[in-house]
Amino acid sequence: MVAQLFLNGLVTGLLLALPALALTLVFGVLKFANFAVGAMLTLGAYAAWVANTQLGLSLPASAAVAATTVALTGILSDQLVFERLKNRDSISLLVASMGLSLVLENICRFFLGNASRSFDVPISRPMRWEGLRINQEQITTALTVCVCLVLVHLLLRHSPLGRAMRAVADNPSLAATRGVDRRLIARLTWALVGALIGLAGVLAGLDRSIDPQIGWNYQIPIFAAAILGGLGSPVGAVVGALVIGLAEEMSALIIPTNYRQIVSFTVILVLLLFRSNGLLSAKAVRK
Repeated sequence: MVAQLFLNGLVTGLLLALPALALTLVFGVLKFANFAVGAMLTLGAYAAWVANTQLGLSLPASAAVAATTVALTGILSDQLVFERLKNRDSISLLVASMGLSLVLENICRFFLGNASRSFDVPISRPMRWEGLRINQEQITTALTVCVCLVLVHLLLRHSPLGRAMRAVADNPSLAATRGVDRRLIARLTWALVGALIGLAGVLAGLDRSIDPQIGWNYQIPIFAAAILGGLGSPVGAVVGALVIGLAEEMSALIIPTNYRQIVSFTVILVLLLFRSNGLLSAKAVRK
């Protein structure tokens, strides 16, 4: 049982890694915590569901639709909301993202209702290996996330866009004097963030039924993972996601599964009290 919970925790952690990475990228480049990450995940799940069940597209094609939809939503949100507030403090931007979260969630609720939905994918039997039960959805999640993490790492470390994003994150004023267009970098950052969250929405829809609250179910663990790893640290976000995923699943050994999000709340509380900069952040988060 412990080995099965450990495996489930790894997969849960990988699923959390994409939105946690997206959250830390927004914080690192744009300097605020995007509270709308859960609602954007919900939008991605519904976009994929519409493409899959209503338009008859395959799941990979539907995932591409979801990534594109949420990426465009991120760009549009930046243009209509966050760009206009760029000179405000991070708290104002956080509150604006809360409003955006309510708008996106209720758009999904208005057009698609409250009923639980699922993708039109063939049912497959789980694999058995060394006593472990491994289903197809877990394999899909692990492969998708690992490929995305490698691609994001290459983008951030070995591309002009990645260097520009790091420059804006480190010193926006200095980056501007060197010809880096902050507005363009912000839009591209939102596109990348939206694509990651959209894909996470698809993976979440494979893990559980799709409803307007699906994003909220992951919201607290996502924030816990990003805070644990250190907001602004991409590597930390991934490590934090794996730790939170494992901790939540392993907690089933001592508490009912319905209460496993207590683990995420506890992590956030402890870190904010004793180490607000997280485990892998180079500097403390400024209050």
